Amino acid sequence: MNTVENGDLPAADAEYSREIREGLDPAVLAVGPPPVPVLAGPWRMRLARPEGEDLDLIHGWMNAPHVAPFWDQAWPRQRWADALAGQLAGTYSRPFVVDLDGEPFAYVELYRAARDVVAAHYDARPHDVGYHVAIGDKDRIGKGIGGKLFRAVIDGVFAAEPECARIVSEPDARNEAARRMDVKLGLHFLGEVDLPHKRAALFIYPRTPADVPTPA
Repeated sequence: MNTVENGDLPAADAEYSREIREGLDPAVLAVGPPPVPVLAGPWRMRLARPEGEDLDLIHGWMNAPHVAPFWDQAWPRQRWADALAGQLAGTYSRPFVVDLDGEPFAYVELYRAARDVVAAHYDARPHDVGYHVAIGDKDRIGKGIGGKLFRAVIDGVFAAEPECARIVSEPDARNEAARRMDVKLGLHFLGEVDLPHKRAALFIYPRTPADVPTPA
């Protein structure tokens, strides 16, 4: 997943742009960027900087063998610097580094799902927030930490933005671990969908039962 706009990418890389920029309802455009969740300890979630240690971490994580096949963003360092800066300059998405017990271990992107290609596959609302996570620290994988992080982010987003009624998760359809985690957390599976860059398993976590969407 990438949030750099088409105009900022070489033609060969345009398929990584997910943001919809034309034909959007004014109500969708009026909504600002995803909120910054405030997580309770032992978590800390902060906006990722496009330079220094944050850039080094994210670049390294995205090129790691356990992350690269599912994110498909094993890019050079400068390209990641540009991608992070592009997110922070716009209102479509936000990049975060997450610490656990004071140690950085994961990268999270939150995005406005109604402005994303995923919106073609369900009845998206303007304040819906999409979620992507990459656990960069391989030693943390397989210990249930990913699910606990997602739960903390869900609670943090809902607390930070009362208008947001749904969290969207669309892992690669091949990522069985991510799919099991979404099911365990109580997300609603809407089916497998074809996005421009991958086949995804579309899940939704609603704030209330009345907020469960229908597939497009």
